[in-house]
Amino acid sequence: MKKELNILLYASSFFFLAGGLFMPVYAVFVAEIGGGLSTAGMAYGTFLVVAGILTFVLCKWEDKMKNQEKLMPIGYALGCVAFAGFLFIQKPWHLFVVQGILGVSEAIWRPAFDALYSKYLTKGKSFSEWGRWEGVTYIVMAVASVLGGWIADLQGFRILFLIMFNISLVAFIISTLLIVKEDKKKRNKKKK
Repeated sequence: MKKELNILLYASSFFFLAGGLFMPVYAVFVAEIGGGLSTAGMAYGTFLVVAGILTFVLCKWEDKMKNQEKLMPIGYALGCVAFAGFLFIQKPWHLFVVQGILGVSEAIWRPAFDALYSKYLTKGKSFSEWGRWEGVTYIVMAVASVLGGWIADLQGFRILFLIMFNISLVAFIISTLLIVKEDKKKRNKKKK
């Protein structure tokens, strides 16, 4: 497996870990800010609709970009902002805003990630290398679910959101390393 794939795998794993911590306690948090199950569903639906529509819109633009790899850390950075935004949610409508920001983040980083991951696949190993990403993602989300419930139960939501923010920063930093590596490769090619 190429080094670039490992970088992408680590970055996405940390990002999924950050987001996955919140999944098992999401509805409890919504209840704490005065919302109900319908609020939880509509807020999550906001994330999905924003991510879906913007993915269609942005992908056409992203195809024309020269430095597509830069989109992934931009998306992760926006995700960091959203995870930090959970700290300031006091009312249900605040949750809709944060979920919308997460949707924009997803629409930016996910297609860029998929394109880059596909670019670095080893010929003849696409099943195993994509399978590795899928398997790692499921395992990371399982670990995140257990840890998220435990952290929220013992420490509360504020600590959980701070941990989510910090873990997402790690994803951002790792993905930025890939850009630095790509830029270095491009500069070396131009010198030759």
